Amino acid sequence: MTPAQRHTPKIELHVHLEGTVRPPLLAALARGHRLPVPAATPGTFDDLYDFIATWNAMTVVLRTPQDYRRALLAYAAEAARDGAVHLEPIVDADEGLGLAGWANVLAALVDAAAEARESYGVSIGLTPQVCRGHDLDFTEAAARVATRFAGRGVVGFGLSGAEGRHPTIPYTRVVDVARDGGLPFVPHAGEAAGPEAVREVLAMGAVRIRHGVRAVDDPELVAELAERDIVLDVTPTSNLRLGVARADRPHPLTVLTDGGVACSVSTDDPAIFDITLAEEYAFAARLGVDAATAYTAGLRGMLGSAADHARLAAVGERAYQG
Repeated sequence: MTPAQRHTPKIELHVHLEGTVRPPLLAALARGHRLPVPAATPGTFDDLYDFIATWNAMTVVLRTPQDYRRALLAYAAEAARDGAVHLEPIVDADEGLGLAGWANVLAALVDAAAEARESYGVSIGLTPQVCRGHDLDFTEAAARVATRFAGRGVVGFGLSGAEGRHPTIPYTRVVDVARDGGLPFVPHAGEAAGPEAVREVLAMGAVRIRHGVRAVDDPELVAELAERDIVLDVTPTSNLRLGVARADRPHPLTVLTDGGVACSVSTDDPAIFDITLAEEYAFAARLGVDAATAYTAGLRGMLGSAADHARLAAVGERAYQG
């Protein structure tokens, strides 16, 4: 990878803030809370559910709003060094924080996002989410808390978790609460579960889908995504490490883009997979999706303000069309 390739402008729409914490900060947070330092992550995982267990074991060290603030500023600095100009980090509503703690975390992240923009030139739109399988009353209340920050740094609301093990439909009311409060729906779907999971969230009003790569199992769905201009946030390395993609078959990113689907490129959990945003863009380029194409998809899918969209469009035009 040349320095020029590393520093080309990049948009990242699918990165879990909790999964960005590199080992030195992870250890510092653990020691600060007198917790055991999480073990290094394995190179491979049996499946998504094995990964979720590892993710939970690592991210337990994030306990306070200050912890989340440190994580966001650290990743903004890292991503900026890799050319990032816009990020839409995901942060999970943790039942252990309680609603007051969740509100304090979002407030700290909104402030940190503004600081990151000033310090690193990276615009940040936060996309909090709840998890399939969590208590419905809590998730609805968490969505209401998130809507307090709509227009103040929070730009969307998502749903994650072990799809296939926990249903999505029961969270329809949660999604409606977020949407009515000004937060578009940007769920995870089509990773562990197949095309039916993608269709399910489309019916619930998803404006963008995180992953969605199992749509390749249904050519008609691929055509529908392309026709409806639904951007998929694809995480190429994560797809391979979790067995969603296979090395002996064309990567879903290639199949989707060949089918006309706009796919942004992201790291998912860069610290856990030991990758960087620049490396992920380089991997996507080897799969046939160059930086300009990934950037354009990111621009189409972003949920930031109109002013940020215009600014990023100008950045892309100078970098890729000049």
